[in-house]
Amino acid sequence: MRNLLMTVSYDGTNYFGFQTQPGGNTVQDHIEEAIHQLTGEQLKIHGSGRTDAGVHARQQPFHFHTTSQIPVERWCLALNGRLPSDIRVLTAQEVPLTFHSRRSAKRKTYRYSINGNRIIDVFQRNYQFHHPGKLNVDAMQQSLPYLIGTHDFTSFASRHSTKASHVRTIYDTRIVVDSSGNIPGTTSQGILHFYVTGNGFLQHMVRIIMGTLLEIGEGKRAPESMKTTLEAMDRKTAGPTAESKGLMLWSVEYDEITG
Repeated sequence: MRNLLMTVSYDGTNYFGFQTQPGGNTVQDHIEEAIHQLTGEQLKIHGSGRTDAGVHARQQPFHFHTTSQIPVERWCLALNGRLPSDIRVLTAQEVPLTFHSRRSAKRKTYRYSINGNRIIDVFQRNYQFHHPGKLNVDAMQQSLPYLIGTHDFTSFASRHSTKASHVRTIYDTRIVVDSSGNIPGTTSQGILHFYVTGNGFLQHMVRIIMGTLLEIGEGKRAPESMKTTLEAMDRKTAGPTAESKGLMLWSVEYDEITG
């Protein structure tokens, strides 16, 4: 028996998220079917986490146990030849049988992208939330330090969350403004990329944080409201859940993996 760790990149526009759902058409479903076509095995892969419908991934790890003896260096091309064009396996390696892509993860980073320009980018429309109104980026930046540290994030969790604990640790948050694509002669704010790194995230957590940040940027909330919302531990005190298409799982980090 072998334990293979792979990373996958996907455009989540046409899928119901990563994890298998009763209605099918998830990234996991397609990967498992590709493995079945390749090896004849009916198996379950284990992702580093789940993503919502419409959410994308730059690098999402997953692992699975297999009896196949296909050399590890051949897996990526073999699977990609059996996967839809918007799902691509990037890397593959053999890891100890005790390794688990979710339980072994130490840090995860998500990116949420906001198009702050007046006109939507037709080429990036599936990967950015379009907000043509002016946002106060300084106010948004001022609210971010309140999220750093270990807190109960109940206010920023879906009401349907089934987790026993909503305590998570956020290590870093930042907003990067990219104005390189601004069209001369237009009122453009550029693309705002919000990055957040933590030891784990709750259902809809990043999207609810983003909905709250957007209200701060619109002047509907003060930057300090991020602190009071966090302390309230009440979903009703936070902003709306931001659209899924602007969210991307950016990276997942592990300690050094040794055999």
